[in-house]
Amino acid sequence: MLVVVNGTERELADGATVADVLAALDAPPRGIAVALNGEVVPRVDWSDTVLPPGGAVEVLTAVQGG
Repeated sequence: MLVVVNGTERELADGATVADVLAALDAPPRGIAVALNGEVVPRVDWSDTVLPPGGAVEVLTAVQGG
């Protein structure tokens, strides 16, 4: 199925979860937030949140500045 991850279409297996997307992106284990179709997905739900076909996933990385 196709989903949009950070503005780029990606082909993922049917039933893929938020955790699967993060693994495919080699995302760091900490310091990130995820939104699915504009709604924040709590970290505890990443492995249980199945992506819908055509869903839009945004992976945001915390940046420290000053």
